[in-house]
Amino acid sequence: MTNLPKIYAPQEIEGKWYQFWLKNDYFHAAATSEKQAYAIVIPPPNITGSLHIGHALDNTLQDCLIRWRRMQGYNTLWMPGTDHAGIVTELIMERKLAEEGTSRIELGREKFTERMWQWKAESAGYIVSQLQQLGCSCDWERERFTLDEGLSKAVRTAFVKLYNQGLIYRDTYMVNWCPECNTAISNLEVEPIEIDGNFYHIRYPVKDSDVVLEIATTRPETMLGDTAVAVHPDDERYQHVIGKTARLPLCDREIPIIADAYVDREFGTGALKVTPAHDPNDYEIGLRHELEQCTIFTQDGHISEAAPEKYVGLSRWDCRKQVVEDLQNLDHLVKIVPHRHAVGHHDRCGAIVEPAISLQWFMNVRPLAQRAIEATQKGEVRFIPERETDRFYHWMEIIEPWPISRQRWWGHQLPIWYCNACDAVTAAMETPHQCKCGASDFRQDEDVLDTWFSSGLWPFSTMGWPEETEELKTFYPTSVLVSGWDILFFWVSRMIMLGLGCMDKVPFQTVYLHGLVADEKGQKMSKSKGNTIDPLETIDTYGTDAFRFALANVSTPIPYVSLSEPQIESGRRFANKIWNAARFILMNLEKHPIPAEVDAIETEQETLEITWIRSRLSHTIKTTTDALENFRFYEATQTLYAFLWHEFCDWYLEFTKQRIAQDDPAALWVATDVLEQTMRLLHPLMPFLTEEIWQQLPLNRTQDDKSVTIAPWPEPTGENSTAETTMATLTEVIESIRSIRGELNVPIGASVAVHIQSPNSEVRERLETYLSQYLPAFTRVADITIAESLQKPPASAEAVIGELAIYIPLADVIDLEAEQARLSKRHQQAVKDVTAAQKTLDNPNFVERAPEKVVAQKRAQLERLLTEQDKLARSLAMLTESGSENGD
Repeated sequence: MTNLPKIYAPQEIEGKWYQFWLKNDYFHAAATSEKQAYAIVIPPPNITGSLHIGHALDNTLQDCLIRWRRMQGYNTLWMPGTDHAGIVTELIMERKLAEEGTSRIELGREKFTERMWQWKAESAGYIVSQLQQLGCSCDWERERFTLDEGLSKAVRTAFVKLYNQGLIYRDTYMVNWCPECNTAISNLEVEPIEIDGNFYHIRYPVKDSDVVLEIATTRPETMLGDTAVAVHPDDERYQHVIGKTARLPLCDREIPIIADAYVDREFGTGALKVTPAHDPNDYEIGLRHELEQCTIFTQDGHISEAAPEKYVGLSRWDCRKQVVEDLQNLDHLVKIVPHRHAVGHHDRCGAIVEPAISLQWFMNVRPLAQRAIEATQKGEVRFIPERETDRFYHWMEIIEPWPISRQRWWGHQLPIWYCNACDAVTAAMETPHQCKCGASDFRQDEDVLDTWFSSGLWPFSTMGWPEETEELKTFYPTSVLVSGWDILFFWVSRMIMLGLGCMDKVPFQTVYLHGLVADEKGQKMSKSKGNTIDPLETIDTYGTDAFRFALANVSTPIPYVSLSEPQIESGRRFANKIWNAARFILMNLEKHPIPAEVDAIETEQETLEITWIRSRLSHTIKTTTDALENFRFYEATQTLYAFLWHEFCDWYLEFTKQRIAQDDPAALWVATDVLEQTMRLLHPLMPFLTEEIWQQLPLNRTQDDKSVTIAPWPEPTGENSTAETTMATLTEVIESIRSIRGELNVPIGASVAVHIQSPNSEVRERLETYLSQYLPAFTRVADITIAESLQKPPASAEAVIGELAIYIPLADVIDLEAEQARLSKRHQQAVKDVTAAQKTLDNPNFVERAPEKVVAQKRAQLERLLTEQDKLARSLAMLTESGSENGD
């Protein structure tokens, strides 16, 4: 009995095969090998709980590449690991502590860090188990963590090296400040979100004058920190007030009226309040005019003592309300105008970010950005899709200094020490022994590094840098990086710059940036929208292989790829189809074992369908390999789906089913061999299903091929155009005959006569040679007539394939009137459906306001409806014509 159960149950096979792979050490790469190296470093998931749909797509594609290259004979390394995730992880822990009735501050740095390590031990293990459930064939013996001892050494080494090169420095500058997280963040961590706000028009009286300047602002509370009013130097409306002073409402202060070309004369009133401490543009104006920097916000977003006493201690939002109320009461408020605008939010905690002047550590990345541009132009790094190259260049060209210090506790503490005697600054791997002033008492900077700094070292720090390890010699630069396009600037660009800065080499040769997963409406998946797909729940429902196949199938080169449950269900049906085909073959192998001399038998008895399926297999191998070489995962899935479902199962097995049952060794051997090779082709995409089936096939296994995981990748053997042309003609004709029978409701048991007309002698010859041999496998046939020219029989249905016409007489096999009534009813409904869909698309409000993806889906629906309507109309026309002919 075959060991394949009747029903495909993925949950019963997936766990056992993963443990089998681990036990046999198939995922471990050799530090040195004669084989060509192929390496990928995993984008390390944060230790924040469960993997999401983006992780599932990202890791499915990486695993596909690794399994494929492993089968091709490469020494493959997929470096796994997790990221400490800095602020994100701290925020989660702070919420946990709040539930316990305590806080980070109450615990103190040491105990808080202990709690973080404890949570890391629990969470990281869960993440690894999820990656394994997804089938990821990582080299788990080399698993790393961005805060482990080796990577911490790498971070300190890189920092000190870049500091000594003058690229890392400390300065007071305007940064993005998160009042919730109490830390500086980079521009990339600020997410602009549209909100409904207001323009507040405020009167600023000019001293010793009746002139009043009207100034509009969206942030009236910041006026408490104004130190000037600016107008454009060429604005004729304000020439008479330039150089004078204005009285700042609510503050009893005088501020200068200055001229600066930054001011837009056409925007608002043309007069601008200048708050150098709380706006980046005002900051630059302040530097040019040497204005005072009046900081009115505390680090946690409350009003500081620099503001009038009445407002000190208020939150920034309460202060806004109070300021507006006071302006109204003192007749300084002209009007309030609703205004929708983008406001920067911290992408980690969601708080509105405040521009703030702060003493921070920065990295001057411009020299490294220029090197990254040059390396890409030389072809040392290749971006796929190609359009990402231009985005990369643009970012590198406008890049600004990177604020790398964070006022947090969980992370790499800056390797900076200050002498307590003279405040001298030292960058060092460990606490210095003695300062140049002779003192030996030091304190370490309390800030930690931006998480992206340690992540930027990932491709080489995970391989043992700064030591000169065998792994670095073998695998660096790595072969490819797979990631979502959204972190091209966050992570990919920084890895390239830091790789050049620390290793003097780019970290990878190719960057494949895939789209982000959206729902079937084209909307980005998010928990707030309730449109997410949970990977683990999906795996439990459909199985890992179906999920992976669906993910690879939607991975087209567009920014957002749509994934829906029906697509995953399609992957499950595909798995079932393969399973059933394998069961059929295995059951017949039990009854009819293949003789040892089968190769000779196949050569002697080679038939059209055998030559054809071998040719199509060779084409499939070639196309699939080319698709993977060029990161066209969707093409690989579609090629394999078409071959296995249609050509192999629907055609070859149907052609040979009767011969196989009658113990035809050549037909069964070819079916077995084709199945075995396609299991190898499909393995990178559907590893569990293919291993289960491959293990059941009667192969002469050695230690080197005891798993499909390490079986050789199939090689094309050549294609036969004659066989493919002949079979294409046959399948088209057979499909047309079956289509007529299905559309016109011909009873399954009824035999029909088939009349074929073709002016092409070669086509006629093919059909005369093979049609009577193959058609009975699909439909009951009374007789077949093939001629160069013939009269259409009465009451016949017709199908046309180019110059070829097929006629099937119907009078004796169906009730023409009843069938005509049935089709007429269906056609009327189709017309209604087409009219409704067309009406929606004719509505300009729908076309202009609905998301592009939704409009495209509606257009696709209309195309399908029109096709159905046309098909029904043709069938109805055939019956109407047949009925009239029969009546005559």
